[in-house]
Amino acid sequence: MTRPIFGLAVAAVAASLASCGDQSGGGKPPAGGPPGMGAAQTPKVGVVTLHPQSVPLVTSLAGRTVAFATAEIRPQVGGILKQRVFKEGSQVKAGDLLYEIDPRPYAASLASAQAALSRAKAAVPSAQAKVTRYEELAKVKGVSQQDLDDARSTLLQANADVESAAANVETAQINLDYTRITSPISGLIGRSSVTQGALVTASQTTALATVRQIDPMFVDLTESSANLLRLRKILGPEIARRPDKPPAVRLTLEDGSAFAPAGVVESLEASVSETTGSFTIRARFPNPDHILMPGMYVRAEIEVGTDENVFLVPQRAVSRNARGEATALFVGADGKAEARILDTSQSHGSAWLVRAGIKDGDRLIVDGLQNAHAGAPVEPIEVVVDAAGLVQPKPAAN
Repeated sequence: MTRPIFGLAVAAVAASLASCGDQSGGGKPPAGGPPGMGAAQTPKVGVVTLHPQSVPLVTSLAGRTVAFATAEIRPQVGGILKQRVFKEGSQVKAGDLLYEIDPRPYAASLASAQAALSRAKAAVPSAQAKVTRYEELAKVKGVSQQDLDDARSTLLQANADVESAAANVETAQINLDYTRITSPISGLIGRSSVTQGALVTASQTTALATVRQIDPMFVDLTESSANLLRLRKILGPEIARRPDKPPAVRLTLEDGSAFAPAGVVESLEASVSETTGSFTIRARFPNPDHILMPGMYVRAEIEVGTDENVFLVPQRAVSRNARGEATALFVGADGKAEARILDTSQSHGSAWLVRAGIKDGDRLIVDGLQNAHAGAPVEPIEVVVDAAGLVQPKPAAN
């Protein structure tokens, strides 16, 4: 009994719908849509008009900061450390006093050397007078030639003793000066490894402190040799080698913030590592505020040239098909959406850099993509995409 009752219910609903259809105009559906639905509307999409432009070609690299100059402070003479003058972590200048070793033993050595010099100098006049006297006597055969030769030898020996004693005085003075340990360069000085009263030795392996010059600052970046060849193939050897205008470099710090001053490429490593297949690019950056510190990890973008007549396609407009190819929708001349496959091998900010497959004036769909389908008509509305990749209304023309 269930089937006949269900069949009567379906028949009753159908009759009711037919009756309603007659009252609304003979049961014919409205034009432009299926029965029981309103007219279909053309979906609105946001589009940007693409034009070729010149785009700086950049490559992104990772690296670490390196001090412009580094000096490890070590004593040149041994002794008891009398005092530490500097404040750890402070800025010092070349020639500033850092440590002082007890100078008394070296002052005594200097005094002894000066006394020996005076003694050596005192022997010279007597030897000189003897030579002069013997030379006069030798003319009248008053002394033998041997005596005259011995007198001349004694004078030469006395002069040599003076020179030796003078050298000893200079050595003693140098050692005394070494008791005052000064900074060889200007920069930031780190913590001290010794304290007042410590015994230090000449040329010890452990540095007393380290001074680092960090303005300017070096950044050592690592690049693969294969990527270097790719860039040269795109730009040509003459752009990759610009000695008169070093490529500009911009840094991104570990917290994601940008380092404001731009740097320049200082040098390229002369060889490629046989183990990693990479080489080092050294960049130089001004660092007046000491934001960069040695050993920091950074990301860098090097401007290696300019790519002419290329298109920037916002990344938000690009998707991937089943084969992993980059695709985007354009508005064709007939007002219908058109799908294209693009070569997006390189990015530039929030956009892809495309060199082929796009013509000047092509309209790219960047908003409303969920409502647009290839081959279906769309209603384009001009918009703009900002640097962050967000869609904004196009400003009205003045």
